[in-house]
Amino acid sequence: MTEPADHPFVDAVRPLVDALGGQLVAPEAAEGDDVVLSWEGREVLAVRLPHLADSLDHMLAELERRHGVPLARLDRRTKQQVVRVLETRGAFAVRHGVETVAGALGVSRFTIYNYLNREARPGPPPGDG
Repeated sequence: MTEPADHPFVDAVRPLVDALGGQLVAPEAAEGDDVVLSWEGREVLAVRLPHLADSLDHMLAELERRHGVPLARLDRRTKQQVVRVLETRGAFAVRHGVETVAGALGVSRFTIYNYLNREARPGPPPGDG
C-alpha cells in the first residue's frame, strides 16, 4: 500500500488516525469507504478506518498500554473506569462487545452489565444514607 506523501498535515493527523486504529494511505490508493483529506485544495492523504470489531480490539490494546498492565490485572475501580471509557467510545454497540470486554478484563458478562447499570443510576437509592 502506498504511504501518503511527506506533508505537515500528514504529521498532524497521524496521532489521531493511530488512536482510532486507522491507516494512512495515499489519496490515489483510496478505496470505497476511505476518507480523502485535502490541504489548501490539494488531496494529501486518505484515511482508512478500521471495522468496528477491529476498533474494539484496538481500544482494548490502547487502554492496556495506557495502564501499563494487562486489563485483567487492574483493580475493580479501575476496571469500572475502563468500562465507562469503552461505553463512551461505543464499544458495547459492537456485536459481542460485552463478551470481548469481559474477557479482556477477566470478569463475567454479568459484571460488565453491573458496571454499566451502576453508571446508569443517578445516585444512591432512596433510604440509603
